Amino acid sequence: MTPAPSADSAPSLPYYRFKNPGLLAEALTHKSHVNERKGAPRSHNERLEFLGDAVLSLIISDHLAQLYTQLSEGALSKLKANLVSESSLAQAARRMNLGAMLRLGRGEELSQGREKNSLLADALEAVIAAVYLDGGLEASRTFTLGVMQEELRQAEAHQATPGEEDYKTRLQEWCQKRYDQLPQYVMVRESGPDHQKHFEVEVRVNERAAGSGEGLSKKEAEQMAARCALEQIGA
Repeated sequence: MTPAPSADSAPSLPYYRFKNPGLLAEALTHKSHVNERKGAPRSHNERLEFLGDAVLSLIISDHLAQLYTQLSEGALSKLKANLVSESSLAQAARRMNLGAMLRLGRGEELSQGREKNSLLADALEAVIAAVYLDGGLEASRTFTLGVMQEELRQAEAHQATPGEEDYKTRLQEWCQKRYDQLPQYVMVRESGPDHQKHFEVEVRVNERAAGSGEGLSKKEAEQMAARCALEQIGA
C-alpha cells in the first residue's frame, strides 16, 4: 500500500506536478484522520472538496459545450450529470490508485474506506481543487480531462448523432426486416474486480457471429457489438 503523503513529500499524480505538496496532502486527508489526532490540528479535505465540485462542473460543462455543439441544454445536462456522478469519479480515482494515497482514521481503515465510492469521489474533487489552487484553471482542466479520459470516451461512445437511434435499436429493426427475427447477444468474457468489471459481448445475426464489442458495462459492450455488426453489414 502506498503511504499517505506528508506536506513535505507527496506522491506524484498523472498530468500535474505540485509546486506546493501541502495542498495535495490536505486534499488526501479525510476528516476521520484529523478527528483522531486532537493534539495536532490539521486541515482535512472537505473545503477543497467543496471548491473542487465547482471547478469540476465548470471544466466538464465547458468541455461538453465545445464538443457537442448540436446538443440541447437538457442533453448536455444529462451527459454532465453522468460524468460528475459519484460512480464515475470513483472509477477515475481507482485508476489513479487514489485510495492507497488517502490519509484515513482507524475506523475508516477498518471499514475499507479506501474502496468506498463516496470517499474516492470526494478525494478526487479535492485533488482537482488543489491543482486549481496550485496551478490555475488550465492546469486543473488538463488534469481533470486527463484522469477522466476513459469516462469521457464512454460518454462519446454512447452519444448518438441527434435524430439517430441507438445501435441496438437500429440492428434490431434491420434484423426484423431482413430475417424476421431479433439479434442475439452472447457474453464472451467477463473480467476484472467487482468495482471495475470489463465485458466482451458477441452479437449473432441469423445464427451467425456478426460483431463483437467491449465495455465497462454489459449495455456498453452490447452497443459496441451492435455498432460493429452494422458496420459489417453496411447498414
